Amino acid sequence: MSTTRSLEGTVALVTGASSGIGDATARELAAHGAAVALLARRADRLDALAEELRASGATALAIEADITDRAQAEAAVQRTVDELGRLDVVVNNAGVMLLGPIADAPVEEWQRMVELNVLGLLYVAKAALPHLLTAAAGEPRRAADLVNVSSVAGRQVRLGSGVYNATKHAVGAFSESLRQEVTNRHVRVSLVEPGAVDTELAGHNRPEVLEGLEKRFADMERLEARDVADAVAYIVTRPRHVAINELLIRPTEQQQ
Repeated sequence: MSTTRSLEGTVALVTGASSGIGDATARELAAHGAAVALLARRADRLDALAEELRASGATALAIEADITDRAQAEAAVQRTVDELGRLDVVVNNAGVMLLGPIADAPVEEWQRMVELNVLGLLYVAKAALPHLLTAAAGEPRRAADLVNVSSVAGRQVRLGSGVYNATKHAVGAFSESLRQEVTNRHVRVSLVEPGAVDTELAGHNRPEVLEGLEKRFADMERLEARDVADAVAYIVTRPRHVAINELLIRPTEQQQ
């Protein structure tokens, strides 16, 4: 992790912080000096991460919540501000990837993706926006950041991932519209689009889908969660006059 303290005096909220990219991002932002609010449903993992960060000298707050419930998402954002004092950076990372053909797909999988990948992200962004605007108007940075973690699936459509593609395209459209709305007030809205990452994300798929994914990526050196976390940290530590609007990050060996 970086030893710079460019986020000293700021507060960051990371959703999906109990594993993978969220866990790695929380660690990276804390290493840059931010106090971090860790948001996810798995309280045991959040508590363990928070304890580890505190042991290293960071300020960390674990918040167990399901952001697909609007009231819980709004309460989590408010608790962050109430307990940590402000909100400067939001990393909307929570998501689920459930793949397979459209014709015989369980519709419940579609609902789960739309509720988390789209609605949960929207709820957090909407609740956080007033606080980000306040942070951007004052010290220490006179800027604030909303980073929405999408996927290469948000720009490239593939057979067998139609609804996942749809949710990630929605994230991209929302991010760009909001960026245009608030960029002149120095709230920077950024989209991060990872390719194949070695995390638990694929493990939620049905066995037959998972088997196909394992074959597809068997010989590929995939990204690690910390690679994406490093990209997020790069985005939010730019000078006030620099906005990284979109960042596509793939494994070197990934063609699509």
